[in-house]
Amino acid sequence: MNPKTAEVLQALHWRYATKVFDPAKKIPPETWVALEQALVLTPTSYGMQPYQFLIVQDPAKRAELLPQSWNQKQVVDCSHYVVFLGRTEVNDDDVDRLIQRTSVVRGLPTGKLDFYRNMIRSDLVNGPRGKAADQWAARQCYIALGNLMTVAALLGVDACPMEGLVPEEYDRILGLTGSGYQTVMALALGYRAADDKYAALAKVRYDTKDLIRVV
Repeated sequence: MNPKTAEVLQALHWRYATKVFDPAKKIPPETWVALEQALVLTPTSYGMQPYQFLIVQDPAKRAELLPQSWNQKQVVDCSHYVVFLGRTEVNDDDVDRLIQRTSVVRGLPTGKLDFYRNMIRSDLVNGPRGKAADQWAARQCYIALGNLMTVAALLGVDACPMEGLVPEEYDRILGLTGSGYQTVMALALGYRAADDKYAALAKVRYDTKDLIRVV
């Protein structure tokens, strides 16, 4: 087996939804930079990036989030706690922001991007999907979540995705009301505690033939 293939598969088998973090172990700065870039480099529909990632490091703020997270201790014990925020809507300003950024990065006049601008507006602003743009943005957040979890595993960083939380209370505590963003889910990152019994459990997955079909 190709060494890189073996490395990826080993990392995916090694990872699990960590239930108990060692609060004394912190992610090194250089590793965290790579994890941040995994979020930044995540692909999104149209390249719109309709999200932000809020890193909650203030112990008091985490303690306030704990009861709104089904009292899951990962919130307060992990090294880095990432809250994924999705746009509540997509409007013309959002589209223009992407067009301006594309113009700068690729050295193109904005007029050359009119077709692209109009295509996005006709779909996400004025089209049927525009009425549920918050759900579309939430799905983009899940792409970023998967990307971050995979990169974390490759770097030997433990993670636990968390939907067990009260989004409305997160929004209130984090001051998101009226910001144009809302809580979708969170991810706890750090290093597993030595006594986390879940680390040794066998993964329960259906056989490949039951999940993947070729037609």
